[in-house]
Amino acid sequence: SGEFPENTTVAFEEAIRLVVETIEIDVHLTRDKQMVILHDYSVDRTSDGEGAVADLSLAAIKELDAGSWFHTRFSGARFLTLAETLDLMPKAMKLNVHVKETEEDQDDLVSMVVEELERRSLLSTAFVTGNQGVVQAARNVQPEIQICCFLSVEECRALDCRILQPGNAVVTPELVAEAHKYDIEVNPFFADDPEEMRRLMECGVDGILTNYPARLQELLRGTH
Repeated sequence: SGEFPENTTVAFEEAIRLVVETIEIDVHLTRDKQMVILHDYSVDRTSDGEGAVADLSLAAIKELDAGSWFHTRFSGARFLTLAETLDLMPKAMKLNVHVKETEEDQDDLVSMVVEELERRSLLSTAFVTGNQGVVQAARNVQPEIQICCFLSVEECRALDCRILQPGNAVVTPELVAEAHKYDIEVNPFFADDPEEMRRLMECGVDGILTNYPARLQELLRGTH
């Protein structure tokens, strides 16, 4: 999303071309209960429209230009549904599916996301990320689903979670060592600056979320 309009076909295709290890997607539920991919709870920042996702129909969202806000060469890009996004992904691509629930639609959205991942046989490559309520709900729907937590090693242990996604600022070698003691991955959010990427690598993290994956790949090539 540093070089392409986020959560659009062109951004996903570039990530696939770069052969990134994992792609993060953000899933919301529209007014007519359709799963759509965009980061914010409203369409205002990343389109030529306005309004909360939960208040708009999928048809209305599909009419919006999701690219020209970033650069005119991306004019006409459209928001994708979850199904359309999954159709783009190589079979082995690991997927970080961040459920962006509201208080009103959490149960419906979590169930629909988990059922779609299960229907496509993606339980071994996709995991659900979200707050404690989201990941607990996901496990209630499908006990085998992989989940990712935000807060702490203690939260992960309590939820039998093997992936921790903390804010990059709180990551230390001690935090990573504590997580690894319990076989928990640490994939901080986020780092775009090579200096911070390097610091996180020195802490021993397992992965780094970034808006500039090519920068991270270049840095990794230089460390081997």
